[in-house]
Amino acid sequence: MLPRQAISTSSAWRFRSVLKWLHLWLGLSAGLVFAVVSLTGTLLAFQSELLLAAHPELQRERLPPLALQGHALARVVAEAEDRGIRSIDLPSSRLPAWQAFADKGERHYFDAANGEPLLVRSPGNDAVLWLRDLHTHLLSGEAGEQVLGASGIVALFMLLSGLYLWWPRLAALAASLRWHAAPPARRWLSWHRSLGVLLLPLLLVVTSTGVAIVYSQPFRSALRWTFADGPEVVPPLPIEREAAFIDWQAVLLAAADAAPRGSDLRRISLPKDDALVSIRFRAPGEWHPNGRSVVWVDPYRASAMQVHDATAQDAGARISEAMYPLHGGFVGGRAWQWAIAAAGLLPAFLLATGFLFWRARRRRH
Repeated sequence: MLPRQAISTSSAWRFRSVLKWLHLWLGLSAGLVFAVVSLTGTLLAFQSELLLAAHPELQRERLPPLALQGHALARVVAEAEDRGIRSIDLPSSRLPAWQAFADKGERHYFDAANGEPLLVRSPGNDAVLWLRDLHTHLLSGEAGEQVLGASGIVALFMLLSGLYLWWPRLAALAASLRWHAAPPARRWLSWHRSLGVLLLPLLLVVTSTGVAIVYSQPFRSALRWTFADGPEVVPPLPIEREAAFIDWQAVLLAAADAAPRGSDLRRISLPKDDALVSIRFRAPGEWHPNGRSVVWVDPYRASAMQVHDATAQDAGARISEAMYPLHGGFVGGRAWQWAIAAAGLLPAFLLATGFLFWRARRRRH
């Protein structure tokens, strides 16, 4: 009869062998999707810079103050119905033009000062938007997004299993991080392990936030339950449409007055089933580039109906809303933006070194 310690060692060896097999073959298959999506994320970390470089007509040295933006907004709204526009971003230092979102992924751009049409982009005519569609939906709509979410979960398993397989004794820590030049199998394995371990925290943040974005509703519900958050925000009751003229300058000023001091109006959602206009703003302290705070305005009377300040939410909601800015590199300035870009290169490096290690080992045997 085998001693208990021998049985335990044998079980641990079997478990480790199975884990190695899964880590290898999942990495060589699902790792390809992970690498492609991550590489597109590296480019998208600089999507605003790429847009302005490709279309210098969008740039302006000075932005008009909010008190003078009503005329330009009125002109953009007048174009909304014919162009299928649903929402409009106000000009900002990051993108000094009106950016309007329309059907089929189209984006329309208008001059910040007078609302004159400047540019129309879509995944069909713009490489950056095509890459964005690949990154967020694998060019396949909702079905692609679900595949992306499953790939993200597999990627998390690969990262954590790789950490488990690498984990050394304390005395061997320095040796386990050393890069070797030869033989080939040892070279690729040492490069794969050492760089993967050193940048693992960053890659875990990027991957886990990406999965949280895909499964945002269950993730948010789980966080609200965990932190015992209060009820979800309920918008005000709808109002009926009227034939009255809408003074868009007054609407903007009413929203600015209702928002907390120091807030930045960011995105206007045009009325759908009712006549209320909702305007997202970025309150002081918010990480999201467009903010998650909202003010609902009666456009006919230019009066704020209700204000939702995202910074006053409970912990679960605030953690949930931190996922996108962390994932996209919108918080922490240039340092975090470059860190996100660097993290996007790592999966391709791990895929390549993992494949080269597998091939070198097969040749040796």
